[in-house]
Amino acid sequence: MMFSCCHPRLSEEAQVALILNILCGFGVDEIAGAFVSGHAAIEKRITRAKKVLAASKRLFDVTAPEDFAKRLPAVHRALYLLFNEGYHGASSETAVRAELCHEAMRLAAILLDHPSGAAPASYALSALMCFDAARLPGRVGAAGNLVAFFDQDRSLWDQNLVVEGLKFMELSASGAELTEYHVEAAIASVYSTAARAEDTDWGAIVSLYDTLMTVRPSPIVALNRAIAVAQRDGPERGLEEIAAIADRSRLARYPFYAAALGELELRRGRDDAAREHFRTAHGLARNPMERQFLDQRLQACNGRAIAA
Repeated sequence: MMFSCCHPRLSEEAQVALILNILCGFGVDEIAGAFVSGHAAIEKRITRAKKVLAASKRLFDVTAPEDFAKRLPAVHRALYLLFNEGYHGASSETAVRAELCHEAMRLAAILLDHPSGAAPASYALSALMCFDAARLPGRVGAAGNLVAFFDQDRSLWDQNLVVEGLKFMELSASGAELTEYHVEAAIASVYSTAARAEDTDWGAIVSLYDTLMTVRPSPIVALNRAIAVAQRDGPERGLEEIAAIADRSRLARYPFYAAALGELELRRGRDDAAREHFRTAHGLARNPMERQFLDQRLQACNGRAIAA
């Protein structure tokens, strides 16, 4: 069904939006969030794509290898975004939806079982999912709150999934193709294999983000790179990198853009500026877990002010 949504008359983004809407049950706002786009633009794209699909009289034949490869990138992207929505999506109920992550991993496994689906990019995508899913048990505390990366209990991470991710990474190395999934899996492997948070090789992560910016640039990638630069070189450099993001206006509705600014201002002792950024992020938060996490960051600003 996913391959059937990838009609050749549609752009890849339209194909992916159609898969997420029809087959994954995503609403327009969820898809807009995944694409860092506006509601109206996504709604129009889906409406046009449905009309094109409605004119098609048959389902896609997955045994036709010549068309399979052309449609595979959109299926990869849809699975990637399905997993992302589970990992840190825009659900109005919860910030982590493990069932979506597991469904994306199940579908990726089915893809790997298909002779034409077992491509290097498919293995790289599966590796990325394994590394991120391995850290899921540490992302939420006993009370259901989001836990910051540096505060996570690494003993909760699923080491079997880390090992499986490394195996998939090896399998993804065949051929000369380098996709965003290869690079993101490499980044996730650095996070997942560090024994302690302070052992994370931020230099390697920045270098990999530099590569990702050439393979598939986006404002989210640029923001994540800036955060890694801040970890390597200090908060001032991180803020400089954020200010240099060419299309950062697209991040205006993304709560963790403002939250990142708040964290870096807090780290350099500008509590009032940090507080304002965290308040902005709080107003943009998409679910109670994100609001609770940002409440804690606001308390950190207030607590330090009282201590001073």
